[in-house]
Amino acid sequence: MSEGSFSDAESAETEAILHRFNQVFLSHKPDALAELVADDCVIENTQPAPDGARYEGKEACIALWTQIATAPGIHFEPESIVARRDRGEIKWRLVWGPEHMDSVRGVNLMRVRGGRIVEAQGYVKGK
Repeated sequence: MSEGSFSDAESAETEAILHRFNQVFLSHKPDALAELVADDCVIENTQPAPDGARYEGKEACIALWTQIATAPGIHFEPESIVARRDRGEIKWRLVWGPEHMDSVRGVNLMRVRGGRIVEAQGYVKGK
């Protein structure tokens, strides 16, 4: 388990799901999203400022995450995954160029129910 994770079964399941979700973005292969995303999933995206766009339902959430996972010229560098019962956080860095300034750090706050992601809120460190 990742540092800070609880040792109970629910936390372990949440952590496993978040690792599988994160792998979608690391591999640029969104196929696993269909089995990871709940029908009633809701995303609050990082953009546009100040509140981010809201996506509701499995189809809309998978479409957004597929677009991000397959976007050319970008990649994610994982920092950590922590799970606490049905909630978890994924810290990451999004990189789009060769310089350190060509990146931004962020976090997704996630909620899992019944083995699927039901909620995701994305935040980034702004300038």
